[in-house]
Amino acid sequence: MKKFSVIGSLLLFLIIGGYGVFRWVQVGAVDVSTIFFGCLSLSYLFQSLTWGNPYGNKDKDELDRHIKTQSGEISYYVLMILSVCTLFISEGAVHLDAIKNLPLAFVVCLTFVVVPITEFIYSRKFR
Repeated sequence: MKKFSVIGSLLLFLIIGGYGVFRWVQVGAVDVSTIFFGCLSLSYLFQSLTWGNPYGNKDKDELDRHIKTQSGEISYYVLMILSVCTLFISEGAVHLDAIKNLPLAFVVCLTFVVVPITEFIYSRKFR
């Protein structure tokens, strides 16, 4: 099952990636939908490589829970840093007052508060 899942996910990623490269060469631009589905298929590929299933692991033991917890925490901080970099690079800004893209700035600001708010709400469940 794992081999089938990995091969299927890899083929899906290669097809979508190939289409994206083709559009980039032919038109000079890549559609947002191609980027979105390329990332989704890459996610399936890594889920298949990690758990043998494109939808993640259904049988969770202690090690699986530890892997998910640690990778979730690390990926949160990586995503936070990448979103800040994206904001400053896309805006070409050096300081906060030069930023004009308010929706993107709002999303970046949300990355700082999502986990603390979620932890607060979830901790109330146990107190």
